[in-house]
Amino acid sequence: MADVLAGVHAEAKVLSEALPYMQRYDRKTVVVKYGGHAMGDAELAKDFARDIVLLKQAGVNPVVVHGGGPQIGALLERLNIKSEFKGGLRVTDRQTVDVVEMVLAGSVNKEIVSAINDQGGKAVGICGKDANLMRAKRLERRVRDPHSNIEKVMDLGFVGEPALVEPHIIDVIIQSDLIPVVAPIGVGPDGETLNINADTFAAALAVALKSKRLLLLTDVDGVLDKKGQLIRSMTTAEAQHLIEDGTISGGMIPKIESCMDVIAEGVEAVVIINGKVPHAVLLELFTAHGAGTLIERRKPRRTRAAQ
Repeated sequence: MADVLAGVHAEAKVLSEALPYMQRYDRKTVVVKYGGHAMGDAELAKDFARDIVLLKQAGVNPVVVHGGGPQIGALLERLNIKSEFKGGLRVTDRQTVDVVEMVLAGSVNKEIVSAINDQGGKAVGICGKDANLMRAKRLERRVRDPHSNIEKVMDLGFVGEPALVEPHIIDVIIQSDLIPVVAPIGVGPDGETLNINADTFAAALAVALKSKRLLLLTDVDGVLDKKGQLIRSMTTAEAQHLIEDGTISGGMIPKIESCMDVIAEGVEAVVIINGKVPHAVLLELFTAHGAGTLIERRKPRRTRAAQ
C-alpha cells in the first residue's frame, strides 16, 4: 500500500510542478514542426498525438506543420520517377509536384489527423492552399560556375518559399476545439502548387500567428557544444557567436539562422528538439529542464530550470 501511495504522490508532484508552465502557455499559440524519423515510428507517433491533444485540453493552441520527405521519396521510387538534385535541393517538376501534393496534403496529413483523433482530439487537415493560407513564390538559388565564375540562377521547378501568409483560417480553427494539421504546400502567383520546406513553412506561420513558441522536432538532441554536450538555452547573440567560432557548423547553421530570423520578427523563442524522445513536446513546454535547445532574444531573469 505504501508503494502505491508513494507512486500516486510522485504523480501528483509532477502534475503540481507542471502548473506554472501550463499557466504560461494558457491560450497561447505554439507552432510545432513535426518531422524526421519520429513520423515513421508508431509508438512515437502515438506519443506525439497524445501530447498535442493534452496541449489543447490544457488551454494551449497547438498548430502542427509536418514534413514528409521520406514518404515522398518512397512513392517517387515506386512510381519510377527519378529525382534530380541541385545544390542539395530536389528539383520538382510538374510530375513530381503532383506526387508531393498527393503525399503531403493527402496520405501523410490524414495519418497525423487520424492519430490525433484516435487520442481523443479533434484534428482537421489543411494545406497552405486552403483559404490562401500560404501564398508563395518560386524559390531562387544562385550558384557560381567554377570555370567561368559567372553566377547563375538554378531552376528548381515547383519549389517555393513563403511570400504572404494569410492566417485567417488558422485563427478560426484554433478559436474552436479543433487542432489544425498543416501540410507545407503553397499557392504560387499563377495558382500553381509550390512545395515549401516544412521548417521554412512553420517559421513563416509562427511569425504570422505571433506564436509564443516554435518547436522544431528533428533527429538530433539540439545544439551541441564542442564537447558534444547539449546546450539547453542560448540568446540569439550567443548563437551568432557559436556560428562564428565554429561550434555550430554544417547543416545546423541555416537552421539556427532561420531561428534567429523568426525571433527577430516577434516569436518569443524557438526550440530545437529531438522528436525521437518520447513526449518531447510536453517535456519542453511543461517541465523546468525542457527537452532541447531553446533560442531566445535575451536571457530571462531566472535560469531555464527555474523559469
